[in-house]
Amino acid sequence: MNLSGVLFFPVTPFAADGALAGDVLAEHLRRGLEHHPGGVFVACGTGEFSALSEAEHAEAVRIATETVNGRVPVLAGAGGPIGTALAQARAARDAGADGLLLMPPYLASGPREGYAAYVAAVAEVLPTIIYQRGSVVLEPDQAVELARLPGVAGIKDGVGDIDRMQRIVLAVREEQPDFLFFNGLPTAELTMPAYRGIGVELYSSAVFCFAPEIAVAYLKGDERLIKEFYAPLVRLRAKVPGYAVSLVKAGVRHRGLDVGGVRPPLVDPSPEHVEELVRLIKSGLTMAEG
Repeated sequence: MNLSGVLFFPVTPFAADGALAGDVLAEHLRRGLEHHPGGVFVACGTGEFSALSEAEHAEAVRIATETVNGRVPVLAGAGGPIGTALAQARAARDAGADGLLLMPPYLASGPREGYAAYVAAVAEVLPTIIYQRGSVVLEPDQAVELARLPGVAGIKDGVGDIDRMQRIVLAVREEQPDFLFFNGLPTAELTMPAYRGIGVELYSSAVFCFAPEIAVAYLKGDERLIKEFYAPLVRLRAKVPGYAVSLVKAGVRHRGLDVGGVRPPLVDPSPEHVEELVRLIKSGLTMAEG
């Protein structure tokens, strides 16, 4: 699977009546593709994966594959109960997706061999990237075992334990030098110097959703953005649980695309927090253009 550069995790737009707004999703994707992401991950965390019905998930993936039309790989979120994960995986395969980002199982926590069986079942359907977060926190030897499973292509880290990740990267790449790893923390740019130090170059960019100009400027080496844009954004994000998603949607709306609000249990940002976000976007765009 050829992933590179900034990875685009689009939001899932909702219409005024609450339904999935497929035409808006297609436009959101087209606008992002103009800035050349290295891959599109649809109906994942930023896309409110946990709030989508199976039908909505399948529709979002279909729209993404049709809109992207082979320009970059398209991966879809899957996870939760095993039956749901398999249904999502098969729908993504039928829609033409290139792979899956596998979220942790829902509630049930079995031993490591049980989780391996869960991963193996899904990875039989499409190439799978394991999302390390929540209940899924891997030890290096466990990561090696999972990486050996047919269809397992990579690990996305949402934990942020650099010591653990260094040991995982070293252990897995001893056997599989081309195995994919990427930084999946909510505002990954802030931690990319640390991840690059352990050999992880790929990352997901929430900012790419609403300000791809800023994300691309950072990718090109504009380090001013860390102190003056990304660090303040992380402080704003930390003020309310769920802002890692709802602030992104607010940013997309501010940039002129009506993607609607978030679904419960998430909440939309307060007016004062939206104002703060708008100021940050304006400042970041000024730096990116300069």
